[in-house]
Amino acid sequence: MKTFLFAWNAEKWKWPTLKDDILELRQTGIFVEDWSCASHKSVKIGDAAFLIKLGKEPRGIIGSGFVSSEPFEGTNHSGKHRIRVMINFETLRDPFTERILDMETLNSGILSKQHWSTQSSGISIKNDVADELKQVWKEFLRTSAR
Repeated sequence: MKTFLFAWNAEKWKWPTLKDDILELRQTGIFVEDWSCASHKSVKIGDAAFLIKLGKEPRGIIGSGFVSSEPFEGTNHSGKHRIRVMINFETLRDPFTERILDMETLNSGILSKQHWSTQSSGISIKNDVADELKQVWKEFLRTSAR
């Protein structure tokens, strides 16, 4: 199983339903959303997915889950045709009101081997980095108050 990094830039798409989507996740245990995927030739159902908020601060990992569909053609927030996948989010945090796994952490140790400020969404995370990210994220969630 591989791990992929999906990107959200609030300057390009505001995500007006973010608070409602987080509430849905907390009430039901899952939130499903389609996301652009640059690595559509290698992504598979069941692959791990992490969501990073880019653009202006705060920046960092805000969510995780898994890919739940084969790649398909769709449109992004600006109406451009893109290859997309469905992501079942198991964790999603509001970067404006909750702590997130920040860029300082992502740019240290083993995690610094990955380029986090990607211009593309749905890129592969290197295996050793992915293993470390999963551990760091798990510990971050365990120690972070909602």
